[in-house]
Amino acid sequence: MYTNTTGPNPAEPLKRFFREGSVLANLIIINVVVWLLVQIFSLIFFLYNQPDAALATTSIIRIFGVPAFLPALFNKPWTIVTYMFLHVDVWHILFNMLWLYWFGKIFQEYLGSRKLLVVYLLGGISGALVYILAFNVFPVFAPSLPISCALGASASVMAIVTAVSFKVPDFNISLLFIGRIRIIYLAIALFVFDFFMIPTGNAGGHIAHIGGALFGFLYSQFSSASFGNRAKWTRPGRDFFRKKPMQATPFESTSRPLSDEEFNLQKVKKQRRMDDILEKISKGGYDSLTRDEKEFLFKSSGKR
Repeated sequence: MYTNTTGPNPAEPLKRFFREGSVLANLIIINVVVWLLVQIFSLIFFLYNQPDAALATTSIIRIFGVPAFLPALFNKPWTIVTYMFLHVDVWHILFNMLWLYWFGKIFQEYLGSRKLLVVYLLGGISGALVYILAFNVFPVFAPSLPISCALGASASVMAIVTAVSFKVPDFNISLLFIGRIRIIYLAIALFVFDFFMIPTGNAGGHIAHIGGALFGFLYSQFSSASFGNRAKWTRPGRDFFRKKPMQATPFESTSRPLSDEEFNLQKVKKQRRMDDILEKISKGGYDSLTRDEKEFLFKSSGKR
């Protein structure tokens, strides 16, 4: 009789994630496939010892990266979308895809896949527009304006990070050497970092990050009328003038006012459950929570 003594396959959750075919998984796959095609294209030029092999990657960037120079942009309008799927450096795509995976899963859980795609695309476009505007407005960029070109999913990722951080600001993640931190603090820190890093190098990239973050923030504010449902301003005729009845939570009752003793007891019960959930996250991660626990976590964060 054969006994399987091996533990669970650590790659199985990742396989299951990509087999689900979610928007998040497809976005990561598209980015990785495009990166692989760029590497294969460059490798072919190298193996055949083409005289312009060193310029192969540069040619791809010129075709699909978004230029800051307006005449070049008018000749290649598609680049305002294609640039956000284009990576050349392995570390660039690695960090972008890791951030997209981590925060994209949180985003999908609370806002859904369709909104994730919208924020990814519009956040990337916003990052490109802010980058183009800055390079055409500020004199410091004039010397590099004709040759400047942006690429990568960073602006789109920053839009997702910022949007979900302002949607569920009390959501906690654990960082190496730092410990547990609310994601809204992380989003603010990233924005401040990009702002002050503009003069130190890769100004176009940092400016595009800021543009994506600004879109994510505005999206979180304008869609804050309802969470997980259609925003109220998309249904003005039906929702604006109709007051919805209040719904009782597991610890609340609308039948009569609560006494001080009952109110304090409910508060203690909620806090105990919150502590249990946070402890469960610290041991098994966010994915270890049940749907009811995730819903309780969201409702609690929205009332603080």
